[in-house]
Amino acid sequence: MILFKKATELSNHLDEQRKKGIKTGFVPTMGALHEGHISLLKQARKVSELIICSIFVNPTQFNDPADYKKYPVTIEKDIYMLESAGCDILFLPDVPEMYPHGTDENIHYDLGFIETILEGKYRPGHFQGVSRVVHRLLEIVNPEDIFIGQKDYQQCMVIKKLLELTGMDKTTRIHISPTLREKDGLAMSSRNTRLDDAARQLAPAIYQSLLQLKKNLRPGNTHNLTGNATTFLTQKGFKVDYIAIADAGNLSPVDQWDGKQKLVALTAAFLGDVRLIDNILL
Repeated sequence: MILFKKATELSNHLDEQRKKGIKTGFVPTMGALHEGHISLLKQARKVSELIICSIFVNPTQFNDPADYKKYPVTIEKDIYMLESAGCDILFLPDVPEMYPHGTDENIHYDLGFIETILEGKYRPGHFQGVSRVVHRLLEIVNPEDIFIGQKDYQQCMVIKKLLELTGMDKTTRIHISPTLREKDGLAMSSRNTRLDDAARQLAPAIYQSLLQLKKNLRPGNTHNLTGNATTFLTQKGFKVDYIAIADAGNLSPVDQWDGKQKLVALTAAFLGDVRLIDNILL
């Protein structure tokens, strides 16, 4: 595995590979890797000849500076996992390399409705930060394919929108892989490492609430379903930001279901000071 810390050096190297006709696949991460990330590398290997992974904890997508400081960093373990999984290139930039003009540069992406709801509502500015870093990474790597996980469902839709806004959808295909879960159902997440033993025992309830919602889904009004799921989590000790049922294609809220519309259920809730998110297709 080759490690690059400078954007220009990586871009030049990849340009040389493309001249040889080599197809590139890209897996962007913020590190603290787990098997969910490794599954993206495996997916990339099926369609790409050269696999690039990035590790960069992006400050512009954290609306809470304290959350940014608490984000787990396990770089030695991450490098070992990537090497073991057969990653070809690791891009490991620092903040000045990613933001040469500073993080306060005034850049805005017209994401529309998608950034005003759910995560966008509770984490204002989050998806602008996500868009900035993904746009920058795509300019550097310029891959044929990018691989991301369904656990961050709304983020997947934001990245799709970003590709359209920048015209990169004409050169880069997006692949969304299913959420990987622990044996007890908890979605794999870098934030899980911050859960203490007691919280880790309670955490699978967030998935259980979605499964119960799915089991009880019927055509008609959906308010009781989300209300019951919220109560279930609250009684378990969660502080719920939202539990929502939305159109799987555009995330518009669905209050009345006709029995045919494709839906997704999404939730975000705190367990102590750790914020967990999850979703399932209904």
